[in-house]
Amino acid sequence: MKKTRIDRRFADLRKQGKKGFVSYLSAGDPNLQDTVDIVLRLEDAGVDVVELGLPFSDPLADGRVNQEAATRALEAGATFEGVLECIANIRERSEIPMIFYAYMNPLLARGFEQSIEMAAQSGIDGFLLLDLPLEEAKPYKGALSKNALNGIQLVTPTTPDDRIGKIVKQATGFIYCVSREGVTGVQDSIAEGAGALVERIRTHTDLPVALGFGIGTPDQARDAAGLADAVVVGSAIVNAFHHNPHTAEGRADAAAFVKTMVDAVKEV
Repeated sequence: MKKTRIDRRFADLRKQGKKGFVSYLSAGDPNLQDTVDIVLRLEDAGVDVVELGLPFSDPLADGRVNQEAATRALEAGATFEGVLECIANIRERSEIPMIFYAYMNPLLARGFEQSIEMAAQSGIDGFLLLDLPLEEAKPYKGALSKNALNGIQLVTPTTPDDRIGKIVKQATGFIYCVSREGVTGVQDSIAEGAGALVERIRTHTDLPVALGFGIGTPDQARDAAGLADAVVVGSAIVNAFHHNPHTAEGRADAAAFVKTMVDAVKEV
């Protein structure tokens, strides 16, 4: 499979000896037009990869902040086709790597292969499929490969070593290491055992490992970057853009907050 923007970005980071920063947003929150603006601001803040949540009515892996963001996006009229148009609009102005954080139901509703093909044409680089079990993944992963998209895989603290080995064999792009049990949401500190989990994953793969779930301050981001190849921040960023005014000044303030975390990661 040809290299994606994600592959190239992580290769560049590795060459530079730098850690990566992955930012999560719910596509369509507060609306699709503003999502374009927010992604471009995140790029200006130094974010390496943008993870866009496809709005879904029942996001079971998400905590309150991201669930509410998905609800706001749906109430604002976000649709699958609208999100793809949003990606295409971003691509007119940016080559930042982007992945969809997605649940299977909206993709299956349109026909999985057609959904993946449409997403690839819009300019997306990969998918993280939250509720696709390893045992059922093979036919769906084929559609990603056919469209030259990365298939990001999750590994959690409760994943046994033999299963980690099987999961990473199906992954491309990077491995998303979930730092703690439970759902998404800002926490007070990095979970104990997160570093050991990253090392367990590294015994099975050379793919970059990104550590996420619960990271919300520059100090936490710096600590996480010391353990992994990249850091994923979601709820804190969603909150920053939601609670600041939806004005140019408000967006600038939210992006400045993100930059403090990016800068902390890049110091490591």
